[in-house]
Amino acid sequence: MKYFQLILMIVTFSLTISCNTEQTKQVTNKQDYQAYLNLEDNTSLDIAKEDLEFWTDKIHVTPNQYPYYSKMAAANSTIFKLTGDIDQLKKAEENLILANTKTNFENSGYLRALARNYISQHRFKQALGLLLKAEENGEHLNRTQFMLVDVYLELGELDQVEMYLSKLKNFKDFDYLIRLSKYNDHLGNLDKAILYLENALAIAESSNNQNLIQWNYTNLADYYGHAGRIKDSYNAYLKALAINPNNSYAKKGIAWIVYSYERNPEEALRILDAISKENTSPDYFLLKSEIAGFIGNIVEKEKLEQKYLSSVSNENYGAMYAKYNVLLFADNADKKQQAIELAKQEVMERPTTQSYDLLAWSYYKNGEFQKALEITKEFVINKTFEPEALLHTAYILKANGEKSEAKKIKEELLGAIYELGPASENEIRNI
Repeated sequence: MKYFQLILMIVTFSLTISCNTEQTKQVTNKQDYQAYLNLEDNTSLDIAKEDLEFWTDKIHVTPNQYPYYSKMAAANSTIFKLTGDIDQLKKAEENLILANTKTNFENSGYLRALARNYISQHRFKQALGLLLKAEENGEHLNRTQFMLVDVYLELGELDQVEMYLSKLKNFKDFDYLIRLSKYNDHLGNLDKAILYLENALAIAESSNNQNLIQWNYTNLADYYGHAGRIKDSYNAYLKALAINPNNSYAKKGIAWIVYSYERNPEEALRILDAISKENTSPDYFLLKSEIAGFIGNIVEKEKLEQKYLSSVSNENYGAMYAKYNVLLFADNADKKQQAIELAKQEVMERPTTQSYDLLAWSYYKNGEFQKALEITKEFVINKTFEPEALLHTAYILKANGEKSEAKKIKEELLGAIYELGPASENEIRNI
């Protein structure tokens, strides 16, 4: 009888644990975000379009008023952010080039604006050239140097990042704190990255700048997700949506939680379908393709991949989707070699750890395991904490017979399944 009671107690305990686990898996509630889906109005977009029309009319009447080009570019950029319309980003570039040409590329504000546009296009070296010119000019120097931190971080020049952060050090400055946060995230110091971004949020809230607050919430939501604080991540995305119901990025973040954490791919697809009606960014096709593959709908997966490729074939995208293209091509028997060439180009333009990881992965996918290992050991291992790069590294080590080293990474990757997505779980367990 005692033995039976013990068995019953164990079963009861197991069921309790199981139920508790299921409860912790559900963090979202449709009622929280349903009102933000399928919106008929987009006030921010309407205002941006009205601004663009207003300044376009003004420049037609007085074509010598070059500041109007900057105003038009600002409206173009806002429309791009809200809709994903790449043509608007390119029109912003055209208007900013006109503004800079009219001022002989000597106005720091216009130089920074064009550099910001190039950063959005992943044209980091060109952005750097403009910012160094603006720095030489000296006008509003701090603003220029904060942007230099952004660009040098994107280019992997960490010595320069540290030098500028040392110059700009001010723990009461919003711009300093968000850069310090990004730098610590890059180094793998996630707790510090969150702390600095939370401090920045307090400053933004005290100034009541709704755009900064909204931006801060979405970035904090990302960091909370990386740290496994899924409920906090979800709540931060909701707070961003309360400020701007048309924030597609926040909706995408919620879709990811629903898919990767709650393992509810159908609901995630429903959210993404709603986002796609207001934002045409190609990456939504890729995410929907991944989810389709996860639920075993291979026909839909391939169809969505083709939609993505068709979308990014627009030359206006330039190198903006180079990373995703490399990963996609590397898995395609007919495009594996093309993946290597594209990855080489990325390394040349942006010699970061992530770019070298893409190159190593492309060689691995082409069966050149030794070449992949050489690149990984020199440029990737111990230089990044990104789960995707770690996953690639584990595969490359295993393919070269270094199974014990691969298994060490495997343990770390098991804690990063949320970030990598549920489709990666079986891959990781089979390393």
